[in-house]
Amino acid sequence: MTEKTENITSKDGTTLAVDTIGQGAPVILVGGAFNDRSTVAGLGAELAPAFTVVTYDRRGRVGSDDKSDDYRVANEVDDLAAVIEHVGGRASVFGHSSGAVLVLEGAMRGLPIDRVAVYEPPYCADENQPRPAADIYDRLKALVAAGDRDGAVELFLHEAVGVPTEAIAGMKAGQEWAFLADKAPSLPYDVLVSAPWQVMPFDRLAGIGVPVLAVYGDQTAPNLAEGTKAVAATVPGAELLVMPGEDHAVLQRPAALAQILTKFFG
Repeated sequence: MTEKTENITSKDGTTLAVDTIGQGAPVILVGGAFNDRSTVAGLGAELAPAFTVVTYDRRGRVGSDDKSDDYRVANEVDDLAAVIEHVGGRASVFGHSSGAVLVLEGAMRGLPIDRVAVYEPPYCADENQPRPAADIYDRLKALVAAGDRDGAVELFLHEAVGVPTEAIAGMKAGQEWAFLADKAPSLPYDVLVSAPWQVMPFDRLAGIGVPVLAVYGDQTAPNLAEGTKAVAATVPGAELLVMPGEDHAVLQRPAALAQILTKFFG
């Protein structure tokens, strides 16, 4: 199958790099922190025989720029709206991690979305759950503004994700660190859309009126499982599915997830 890459323009003039492959009803795939359109490409290839699969670099990542003066969730919702318009004005959407929160946000704000599937949205489902301080957003912004990409990645991994300091040191010595550091300018968007310092917006989620599928792996972190279960319990009529043997890195092993999504979007 031939993949087509195009640039489209979001509401504020930001240019978004968009890939399209396959044929059929449109399905948009949205990655989370440290993700770009390449990290969801494997899932896209699995879905392409059944759907027109659309992936894009969220603003501030790889092929997409960022024309805004500040980080705002509305900018990312406008970007998703622009991608939906690009594929014909309606689409189903899948989001992974903070991308899952973003597509749910789009549904809550009334974007023309037919069906929503999410994998492990990093919502805080319980006010007693340990959470990062709200100033993580401002500290991330300051590190990005100062050009300290390594510092921004370390802060995000340690306080937003919960990676131990010694594990981060090992990651810095690995080949993948440069890939992570490249995404540092977009990390404030990930924490802003997910707002991990506050409890998830139950009332707004309860207002979603389109079919929702919430998926998590039984080997994932407990807080991610709880957030996913809370989405399924809150959105009217939502389905919950547990993938045996899977964790948050499911995009690296997309075949089983693609089977689930093909059935749901089919």
